[in-house]
Amino acid sequence: MAEKVTAGPIGNCNGVREAVCIHTKKIFSSCRDKDCIEDLRFYPTQSAQEVLATAQGLRGGSAELLYTFVDVEPVNFNRGFYTVDMRFYYKITLQALNGSTRYTEVVGLATFGKRVILCGGESGAKIFSSAPVADELDPQLDLTANLPTAYVEVIDPLLLSAGFADNCHYVPGVLTGVPEGILAAFDEPLVLDEAQSRRVCVSLGQFSIVRLERDTQLLIPAFGYCVPTDECTVAGAGSAEDPCAVFADVDFPVDSFFPSSDVCDADVGDTSCGCKR
Repeated sequence: MAEKVTAGPIGNCNGVREAVCIHTKKIFSSCRDKDCIEDLRFYPTQSAQEVLATAQGLRGGSAELLYTFVDVEPVNFNRGFYTVDMRFYYKITLQALNGSTRYTEVVGLATFGKRVILCGGESGAKIFSSAPVADELDPQLDLTANLPTAYVEVIDPLLLSAGFADNCHYVPGVLTGVPEGILAAFDEPLVLDEAQSRRVCVSLGQFSIVRLERDTQLLIPAFGYCVPTDECTVAGAGSAEDPCAVFADVDFPVDSFFPSSDVCDADVGDTSCGCKR
C-alpha cells in the first residue's frame, strides 16, 4: 500500500478494493479556547432600561449566542499563516430585582471580539466552478479567493455574573456597526448610547473551536460504494402503517428522564492551545 501513489484497484489489502481520488476540505490547523470574558458592557432594550433605572440589584439569567462574524486575512511576513478575527453577539437575559424576592426579566445585547493566528497553507490556484450561484449574472463563473476558509464552532456561553459597575469594557459613546440582523433579534430598539443608560456588566464563559480549511484532492482507500441496507419507512397521512405499531417500536427514552453523571466523571485536562498567540 505504501508504494501505491495513483488511483486504481488494489488486491488483497484487508478488504480495500481500490485507491480513489476525492475532492474535500482538509483541516490545516485548528485550536480550541476557553475564554473567561469579564465585564462586558450590557446594552439593554428601551423597556429594560426603564426597569434597570430603579432596580435594586441583578442576578443571573441566561446568554444566547446570536451570531459570529468571521474574517480571514494573511499575516504579513509570515507566509502560510492567517489571522482569524471573530466578533460574537450575545442576547443576554437578566433578572432585575425590584424587592426582596420580586424580579423582572430584562433583555439586552453584549458583544465580544477576539483574534487568533493559525496556519492555513499556501495555494496559487484560482478555483472556478460551474455550480449555480444565486442572483449572479453568469452563474457558471464562481471564483473562489485564494484564502483558507475559517470555521468557528461555539456553544451558548455560561453567564458567570452580572451587576451594576463602572468598569465595563465598552466603546465610549454610541455603539455602532451592529448588523441589522442582530438588531432584529430583539423585540424593541436597544439603548446603544452608554451615557443614557445605567451601566451593567456581565461576565461570560465561552468554549470555542477555530479551524482553517482548504479545498484539496486526497487519495484514500475505498472498500466499495455506500449502498443503503435499510428500507425506507413510509410516513405521513397516507401511510398504511398502524401508528401505535410504529410507536411500539420506539425505545423508551430512559436517558431523557434520568440525568447522566458521565460528564461529571470526565477528566478535564489542559485545554491550552495557543489561540491567543
